[in-house]
Amino acid sequence: MVIVMRERIMNVEKMLMKKRKKIALVAHDHKKEDLLDWVKFNKYLLSLHELYATGTTGKIIEKAGLKVTRLKSGPLGGDMQVGAKIANGEIDFLIFFWDPLESQPHDPDVKALLRMAVVWNIPAACNRSTADFMISSTIMDKEYERIVPDYENYRQRRL
Repeated sequence: MVIVMRERIMNVEKMLMKKRKKIALVAHDHKKEDLLDWVKFNKYLLSLHELYATGTTGKIIEKAGLKVTRLKSGPLGGDMQVGAKIANGEIDFLIFFWDPLESQPHDPDVKALLRMAVVWNIPAACNRSTADFMISSTIMDKEYERIVPDYENYRQRRL
């Protein structure tokens, strides 16, 4: 498929998201309670999908009774692990309740994680309202082909 973007042609590819989505759940310390409330409210819907979470966020999700693959804590590399999984096509969907009022020691990792979500065009929610819209979407429980830019020209550029 070819799409015209700002007078240049960019090739794109489609990546299939299966009916059972691979969802990453991340929350900063002051947002963990908000995420836990959201997870409890959406427990059944989340149970239909494959869940991943950074360190302590994963621990609270387990306490809510859901199966989750726990990665490292965010500041210890967990955010980077989630970003790598996004880049490798192993995460379809990001729910990241981040704290806009607190500076984080790993702010560059947070920015990199959000950047990966945009680069690879995955749905990403940074607050409860957006997460509500995403989880209740009519395409949440269906296969979905997301469009991803083909970065081959970027990879092959001459330096």
